[in-house]
Amino acid sequence: MGMNEFKNLKLLYVEDENNIRKVAMSYFNRLFDESYEAKDALEAFEIFKDIKPHIIVTDIKMAKMSGIDLVRKVRELDRRCQIVILTAYTDTNFLLEAVELNLVKYLIKPIRHDKMHSVLTQCAINIKENRLNLIYITANCIYDIFNKTLILNKQIVKLSKTELEFLELLCMNLTRVVTYEEIENRIWYDSYMSEDALRSMVRKLRKKLPENCIENVAKMGYKLQCH
Repeated sequence: MGMNEFKNLKLLYVEDENNIRKVAMSYFNRLFDESYEAKDALEAFEIFKDIKPHIIVTDIKMAKMSGIDLVRKVRELDRRCQIVILTAYTDTNFLLEAVELNLVKYLIKPIRHDKMHSVLTQCAINIKENRLNLIYITANCIYDIFNKTLILNKQIVKLSKTELEFLELLCMNLTRVVTYEEIENRIWYDSYMSEDALRSMVRKLRKKLPENCIENVAKMGYKLQCH
């Protein structure tokens, strides 16, 4: 996207530390024509209801109400608002909750401008293309595209690099068969893809997913079946 990627988009930034908020707002003001700030989650929710921002960037630990509780309240009213959580730590339980709340990303502090810009750009793309980041393979099996996380029965499933790339390729092309050529170019781009290697990878991935999710279409490729 070009230099006007954030044109006509409204951003709300939530941070209870005054100095941090001031520095961050100077950055957001350069990117967005409309950027708003809140000193806590309670104020942020009132601003949210008033201005209906397209993007919310919020700290997680705040007095009065946490960032997670804010997101829960926002999600009761709006499932498509792009939300980015800022946190000082990585926690598996939080990651599970983040997936359920349909966050675009959670970022570990400190956060460089280039990383924040990349995430905001993804938000803008999602809004422009009306795209959601969660793929429900089944009711209990969810793939989070932007955080590259597979959740099965509320547990994070560990995937190898090739399994992850293959599953993501299928998720990004739900309406059609992904051809063998596309799989080779995406996953084995720097080496030869043997049939045995592909079958072995698919077999291992199938064991980590609900039954009958990956369909093999003879002489063509594979397709993800969401139930």
